[in-house]
Amino acid sequence: MKVIVCGAGQVGSNIARQLAREGNDVTLVDQSAELVRKIGDELDVRAMVGHASHPNVLERAGATDADMLIAVTYSDEVNMVACQIAHSLFDIPKKVARIRSQQYLDPMWAHLFSRDNLPIDVITSPEIEVAQAIERRLKVPGAIDTVSFADGRVQVIGVRLDERCPIVNTPLRQLTELFPDLNIVVVAIYREGNMIIPSSVDQMYPGDEVYFAADSKHVSRAMPLFGHEEQEARSIVVVGGGNIGLHLAQFIEKNMRNVSLKIIEHNRKRAEDILEHLENTVVLHGDALDPDLLQEANVARAETIVALTNDDEVNILSSLLAKGQGCETAITLINNPVFGNLVTTLGIDVVVDPRATTVSEILKHIRRGRIRGLHSFRDGAAEVVEGEALETSQLVGKPLREINLPAGTIVGAVIRGDKVEIPRGDTIIKTNDRVVMLGLRNAVRKVEEMFTVSLEFF
Repeated sequence: MKVIVCGAGQVGSNIARQLAREGNDVTLVDQSAELVRKIGDELDVRAMVGHASHPNVLERAGATDADMLIAVTYSDEVNMVACQIAHSLFDIPKKVARIRSQQYLDPMWAHLFSRDNLPIDVITSPEIEVAQAIERRLKVPGAIDTVSFADGRVQVIGVRLDERCPIVNTPLRQLTELFPDLNIVVVAIYREGNMIIPSSVDQMYPGDEVYFAADSKHVSRAMPLFGHEEQEARSIVVVGGGNIGLHLAQFIEKNMRNVSLKIIEHNRKRAEDILEHLENTVVLHGDALDPDLLQEANVARAETIVALTNDDEVNILSSLLAKGQGCETAITLINNPVFGNLVTTLGIDVVVDPRATTVSEILKHIRRGRIRGLHSFRDGAAEVVEGEALETSQLVGKPLREINLPAGTIVGAVIRGDKVEIPRGDTIIKTNDRVVMLGLRNAVRKVEEMFTVSLEFF
């Protein structure tokens, strides 16, 4: 597939890296000669300097025969114009744009993004996606990551284990023996910098990050097995009243009505503005690094602090200050991946990476075949996808134990109608079943192929 990526920031460079790893023909365009030079040295992509919405630049980037354009510059307007030119002048089949300004995304203007107006096939809004990622974590206390598939029937959840976990040092095959009616399966373990798909004889150890697929009805029973019995928060303090903080607050007011919510916002005007969009939330103006203000926000009695400012240092320090005053759980937004790998040792419970969240959303629309959902874990170390099993797929018609799945892949759940089946050796996948499957980085293409119609079918 030939792809043009406009914008060499964190999202653009990571999309380019992911696609290049899989053998796609990728051209990256950015106005910064320094970024282009750096990425050209690091990645197996064609990198060029230029304005992403200029026709001559897109032409030099190969737009005349490109399959897709992904516009993720820092300017909404450049992204939109790039998609318009890709459509009008070069007839590129698929256009993806990152749109940050919520003014463009107001439902009142929904007709703006149509083939007759602005022909953008996929719009991704980082602020909304990050807010939704945090919402999912709030719903499953103790999870470091969680994503839903099959219209919410299946969840894939990441948890961090410690010595309190009752099933550490236990071979995985014994989980089925000990809990035969519990619909879960461990699909991956992140240990000492490596993501692995465990076998039935493998064990989990303290310090592991474990990812398991579960029937959503069984999640509340499964979490205590992994050492997590945290209760859903009843008092939450949000640091940062930007678009992410506002979206999160609106969700909490609508769906978590018993929660007492406070927002700390440093900018007075912004604090006044967001107050107009909220009904039951207390908005405090001030510095989240001021211990007196944290005391006024009553973080000592709060179960969760969610730090969402644009400054990683403020997010980290305010989270640690709140935990020092007695707050139980810290969910912290961190843009710099270097910080993300360090802060969990300091006491931060959940790190939210906006780059990874946006990349996952875009990849969902890049994958070929009958892919319905996708989520990337640990900077692309593994992807979990929900796909529709086709008649020609090697997954169909035989017990799983007789299928030679590609190395680095595992089936996590099978959905047939309203029924969720956690796969065992005798599970038989049928045509049109929805299958949740995880693949390690070097096996993602194999997973994709399983949900694509083969040429022999025609």
